[in-house]
Amino acid sequence: MLLGFISLLLTVFQGLISRICIPTHLSIFMLPCKKRYIVHPNGTEHYSNPTTNNPQRLLFEDTNSGHCLHKGKAPLLPLEALHQLHIFIFVLAVVHVIFCVTIMTLGAARIRQWKSWEDSIRKEIESKKGLTGGNDAQVHDTDHLDFLNERGAGYWRKAAVVSWMISLFKQCYASVTKSDYKAMRQGFIKKHYPDAPEYNFHHHMMQTLAVDFKKVIGVSWYLWLFVVVFLLLNVAGWNTYFWLSFLPLILLLLVGAKLQHIITRLAQEVLVERNIHDHEAQLQVTETKRDNHEVHEAAPPVKPSDDYFWFSSPALVLNLIHFILFQNSFEIGFFFWILFTYGFNSCIMDKLGFIIPRLIVGLIVQVLCSYSTLPLYAIVTQMGSKIKFKEPFKSREESTRGPIEASQIQMQSMAKESPQNAQNSELCTIVIEES
Repeated sequence: MLLGFISLLLTVFQGLISRICIPTHLSIFMLPCKKRYIVHPNGTEHYSNPTTNNPQRLLFEDTNSGHCLHKGKAPLLPLEALHQLHIFIFVLAVVHVIFCVTIMTLGAARIRQWKSWEDSIRKEIESKKGLTGGNDAQVHDTDHLDFLNERGAGYWRKAAVVSWMISLFKQCYASVTKSDYKAMRQGFIKKHYPDAPEYNFHHHMMQTLAVDFKKVIGVSWYLWLFVVVFLLLNVAGWNTYFWLSFLPLILLLLVGAKLQHIITRLAQEVLVERNIHDHEAQLQVTETKRDNHEVHEAAPPVKPSDDYFWFSSPALVLNLIHFILFQNSFEIGFFFWILFTYGFNSCIMDKLGFIIPRLIVGLIVQVLCSYSTLPLYAIVTQMGSKIKFKEPFKSREESTRGPIEASQIQMQSMAKESPQNAQNSELCTIVIEES
């Protein structure tokens, strides 16, 4: 809708835009293709269209540029350029919507695979709820230790360079394991739902992902500004289109490495806190009671905090993913626009050696973002200090009750609290059952 509104504004103001003039030397320098002059035997010269044998004209060619020609200048955007820009906006909108829906669908399918982990955890909590007194610490003890050993243990992991390198390659395989999921689930529930160990963490992730999808599929003003800057910098000989195609991949790898590094830091902070508790416990135990055995307390859960994110802002990660997806859509949409407008042999299309790497990079970005970065974002951003939206927790028994049964239970609880209202509550219960 936003791109359509921009296209409408271009149509309304196309008369004014076509009368904006720039110096002739700038119009020649900023062309996407180099000019070729053909010298005839009689000594005359004329410009030859270098794009293709396609009868369509280039962006800067237009018969309605007499206003600027009388001034000895060239139009910034002729009517023909505006017409092609309308087509490009339509192509960009279609490609962006298709790519975003594809990535969100594949990413959501990847996250749904974690639902079996959520179900097994909740069943385990319910089965041991009587033994643990409602506390799920013992339930996650073994998996929590696996999480600490896999993510935080090791001398070299303390080095920032080594930790970042491991995080960079970790996003390409087994980005989120079952122990990672359990540890982050436990930390999230301990912070936001401490009295509800059975809270459906997986459902909460899917809800927040649906909310974030509205932002991802949109087009912000700074994204459109980036498109305008790119079209102005697409100068012949600069190969801007080729070098810019690597920007989404670089940013995507950087974002994925940051998300993996956050998980590593969560584990390292728990290990540090655990070592401090063990040291304090050992000092309190006498030599006779200790009997030369070390004292180990249960490892504390991970502690969500905004300090793990860039500039203490988890929303910045979503903005970067938004920019990456739009930039990748722009690259592929620009390719198809040039292909169907000017043909494959156009000078704007560049050489075949430049085309194939751009398409391969675009495919890698789609696959990596779908199966690694987006699922990582969905779970790691829950480790922030604030919760995006907090819904009331309902136990499995409460969620399966009907409205009549819930009303009867509420009336009975009111009768217990106030004996004087017992008779009234019985009458209300009878009315509810009859209705």
